[in-house]
Amino acid sequence: MKTAKCDNQLTAIDLFCGAGGLTLGLKQAGFKVLAGVEIEDIPANTYRANHPDTHCFQDDIRELGAAQLLKSLGLKRGHLDLLAGCPPCQGFSTLRTRRKQLAVADDRNDLLFEFLRMVEALLPRAIMMENVPALAGDVRMRDFLRSISRLGYQVNRRNVQVVDAADYGVPQRRRRMILLASRIGQIEEAEGSEAITVRQCLKEVGLKPVGEAGDALHDHKPNRTERVRNIIRNIPKDGGSRSSLPEHLVLDCHKKKGSGFSDVYGRLAWDKVAPTMTGGCGNPSKGRFLHPEEDRAISLREAAVFQTFPADYQFDLSKGRDKVALMIGNALPPEFIRRHAAAIAKSLTSES
Repeated sequence: MKTAKCDNQLTAIDLFCGAGGLTLGLKQAGFKVLAGVEIEDIPANTYRANHPDTHCFQDDIRELGAAQLLKSLGLKRGHLDLLAGCPPCQGFSTLRTRRKQLAVADDRNDLLFEFLRMVEALLPRAIMMENVPALAGDVRMRDFLRSISRLGYQVNRRNVQVVDAADYGVPQRRRRMILLASRIGQIEEAEGSEAITVRQCLKEVGLKPVGEAGDALHDHKPNRTERVRNIIRNIPKDGGSRSSLPEHLVLDCHKKKGSGFSDVYGRLAWDKVAPTMTGGCGNPSKGRFLHPEEDRAISLREAAVFQTFPADYQFDLSKGRDKVALMIGNALPPEFIRRHAAAIAKSLTSES
């Protein structure tokens, strides 16, 4: 079977590419990423800054013709090695489920079938899709799997798994669904590893102290009220939580029994993996995002390295830090992707 290669490399396209975490992981696994597709300006700018050799189609995927994509990249149907992506499906998130909102009401869930449309049109040799765990058991996923099975992809119980990225070299607790499917042969399990702790991660990266790095993502010192600074100082070091605060420092919104999330204003623990990096990373009121020892929230650079981005990865700050935090929280950890992409590459090359 003919396969599209660039300098004998396996080829890939990254749909919904965001800041480029998936693309980076694919490249680290040896793939030539021909293109990314991203609708929003700030993630697209970030993607281009870090992946100048990859064409970024800044389009709404619902308006992007597959024929246009193939023609632009000089591809024919069936010649692409891997189509990968994470279609936004926030309607399936744990938080929304907790609030008893109907997942079916979220229009973003239809983007799953835009991914399917591209699979049908491009007919890649393999597919990788990452998403929230709740999607694994949803009727939409069953429909998706039936559709790709009719296209010749091998589908069985091993195709869709819910795993923790911490088991694949990511120093962070992050449960995600991952789908791997191939028209060529069965894809083997990705390589796992022992957990990497906060201490190990930060030691390996070797970031300079905040304020001395010359890095806008790391050096920023937010203005906080004296009361908030007092709260932070009184959270016990190395994994402490707000449950240890004296009564006069407990926020009114936290005094009611069972109120709020227990991780809010919590510290990371040195010898555990970090908590899930979310769009609120760097804000202690959004989760367990206080430094294990220093009286501050983790920097956006630290949040990015917990996602396994290199310490020199560029993020577009032109629209403010909240946009960067959201990009980091939404990103796919490159190391998690690298390991699964390496398993795909092994399968594709052994069957070529």
